[in-house]
Amino acid sequence: MLKKSTESRLEVRNNVRGGSGDAAFHHIWSKGTELNPNMRLCARIVLEPGCSIGYHIHEKEDEIYYILSGTAETGDNGEVRVLHPGDSTLTRSGEGHSILCKGPEKLEILAVIVAYS
Repeated sequence: MLKKSTESRLEVRNNVRGGSGDAAFHHIWSKGTELNPNMRLCARIVLEPGCSIGYHIHEKEDEIYYILSGTAETGDNGEVRVLHPGDSTLTRSGEGHSILCKGPEKLEILAVIVAYS
């Protein structure tokens, strides 16, 4: 199955998980109709400078953030890290994380969430 970049569905959310500003979710594949039932999210997320997704804990699911462009500051189970393009994080069930666009340019990440069956 092929999907062009122009076919992704845009959803803009404000103050995601208590974060600041807007997060633009470009849903690459849709939950329920295209993704495997255990996959909850497959999206490119864009954050403007200073915008963030607040700290949250995952239960019965794992989330991967892969940095496509920009500079990110993550809170990974209480440890603050700076990430650059090509870096990634894995947050497992019972763990928590946050992400902030730290640099002067937009932060683009690929986010994938897989739930436990």
